[in-house]
Amino acid sequence: MTAYLQNAAAPVDQSGTPEVLDVDQLCRAHLPLVHFEVRAISSRLPGHVYTDDLVSAGMAALAMAARSFDPSLGVPFGRYAVRRIRGALLDELRSADWATRSLRAKVRRRDAVHDALAAELGRRPSDVETAAAMGVSTGDLERLDADLHSSVVLRLDVITDTAGADAILPATTQTPEATLIARERTAYLRDAIHTLPERLQSVIRGCFFEDRPMRELADELGVTESRISQMRAEALKLLRDGMNAQLDPDQVSAPSNATGAVARRKAAYYAHIATRTSYRDRLTLTPTDQPTAHTA
Repeated sequence: MTAYLQNAAAPVDQSGTPEVLDVDQLCRAHLPLVHFEVRAISSRLPGHVYTDDLVSAGMAALAMAARSFDPSLGVPFGRYAVRRIRGALLDELRSADWATRSLRAKVRRRDAVHDALAAELGRRPSDVETAAAMGVSTGDLERLDADLHSSVVLRLDVITDTAGADAILPATTQTPEATLIARERTAYLRDAIHTLPERLQSVIRGCFFEDRPMRELADELGVTESRISQMRAEALKLLRDGMNAQLDPDQVSAPSNATGAVARRKAAYYAHIATRTSYRDRLTLTPTDQPTAHTA
C-alpha cells in the first residue's frame, strides 16, 4: 500500500509542468487501494455486512478522486485517494446502519460499564448489576438490547448464497413420498414391537411407552435391574435388525452360524414382522395406529 501512496507525485513534462493524468489510468493503477481498505475495515465488522457494497462505494470514491485530483498541488494521488475512499466506506456503513447514533452511544456505554464490572468482579456481571451501574432499570436494559437486535438487517442473498433458499423457506407440509415412507417405517416399528417375545415387549412398553422405573419392571418380572437393562438392550437390537431386515437388508449383519438356533429365531422374527400386516395396511397407517403401550 505504501507504494501506491508514494507514487502519487504527478509526472512532469520536459518543461517542468505537471502532466494531466488520465482518469482511467489513475483508477486502474490504484484499484488495489479500494480492496485493501475494504479488507481493513471488514475485519472489524459483523459477518452480515455485505462487502460488495463497500467495494462499490470505494470504487466510486476512487473515480471521483481521480476526476478531482489536482497534480499541481504536489500531493501524491494515492494519499489523496485513500482519504476519499475511507470516507466513502464510512458513509456507506452509516447509510446501511439502521441504528441511530443515540442508540449506538447507549450501546457503547453499556459495553464499557459491562467490561468495567467484569474486570472488577472477576466474572460476567448480571443484567441487574449492569443496569444498577448504568443507573437504569433492567427493563430499560432489555429494551436497549431489543432495539439493537431490531436494527440488524440481514441480507437475504447472503443467506441463500451459502444455505440455499430451502434452508430459509422450509416446506410447511411433507411431500406425499415422505408421508408414505414415514407411515411404512412407523408400521414396521409397530409390527416389530408387537412381534417381540412377551417379556421383551413388557420391557419396551415399560421403558419407552409407560415411563416406568427399572426397579418396578424388575420386581414385576422377577429379575434384577441389571437384567432389565440387558433385556432392553437385547430388545432394541432386535427392533433395529427387524426393521432393517424390511427396509435395508444390507444393514443386517450375517449370523456367524446360519443354521444355528439363534439365527433361526431371528429369521423367524424377521418373517413375522414382514407378514403381520400387508403393504396396503402399512401405507394407510393413521395417527391413531401409532405404536402405544396398548397397541404394541
